[in-house]
Amino acid sequence: MKRLSISSLAFAILSFGVSAVFAAQRPEDQRSPVYGVKLPEDYRDWTLISVAHEAGRNNDIRAILGNDIAVKAFRAGKRPFPDGSVIVRLAWQYQSSSRNDTVFPAPQSFVAGPPTNIQVSVKDSKRYAASGGWGYGQFENGMANQDTMLTQSCFACHVKLDALEKNADLVFTAYSQ
Repeated sequence: MKRLSISSLAFAILSFGVSAVFAAQRPEDQRSPVYGVKLPEDYRDWTLISVAHEAGRNNDIRAILGNDIAVKAFRAGKRPFPDGSVIVRLAWQYQSSSRNDTVFPAPQSFVAGPPTNIQVSVKDSKRYAASGGWGYGQFENGMANQDTMLTQSCFACHVKLDALEKNADLVFTAYSQ
């Protein structure tokens, strides 16, 4: 009888654990609030558009990738971007590399440290008409950040580009040759 009880308890604990893992990965957690943007599955295989370093509070290093539609538009200088364009910005902590600096005559090497977040911009002029045709999402550890205020701040920041450059189509990045 004790064996059965211990087995039942172990099964219950295992079942609860598996259920908790799947509950933590609900499909709605995979989409950003406001826009419903998802992290594209194959984004790490996309083409590099540019890199950037943002100093100040963020102090990160970034790689900006695009799907085939976005890359074609970047290369052609086409604005506005066509629907279906997806731009992904990966960010890591910007940190010095003491390992690399041991080889150089002076400290000079900086590298990508731990990841901070991934931001995704999706062009769909009908679905996201209220935000200039772009939908936004931010992801940490593969999960969509569910902070509505954060997600809404994406468009609020990108729209400032219109005051500076009408032909930017709300995109900060330029294609690096």
